[in-house]
Amino acid sequence: MEATINAINTAVSGLQGLGGIGGSPGIASSSGQAVAPSPFADLFTDAVGQVDQLESQARTATAGLMSGSGVDVHQAMIATQKASMAFELGLAVRNKAVQAYQQVIGMQF
Repeated sequence: MEATINAINTAVSGLQGLGGIGGSPGIASSSGQAVAPSPFADLFTDAVGQVDQLESQARTATAGLMSGSGVDVHQAMIATQKASMAFELGLAVRNKAVQAYQQVIGMQF
């Protein structure tokens, strides 16, 4: 879950660096140096990869619990809940992005 939140925080930071035309060329890091923002597609791909990784960990923990290979019930449940929450968060972000896209398409110029 923390990995997904970090990925979304990184995406938000990347979006804040988009100053529009003539905006700042990058994001200031904690050391004060400008850092080039990552493309949104890369940030989104990383977030989806992290969700997939959490789901894989949940599958492994569940399989270990079922086979009796030393995985505790609470470890399997925590891994499953992390994967579930990460998926729900990703789904909510996707829904907001689709909603924003639909609003932009509906604008009249």
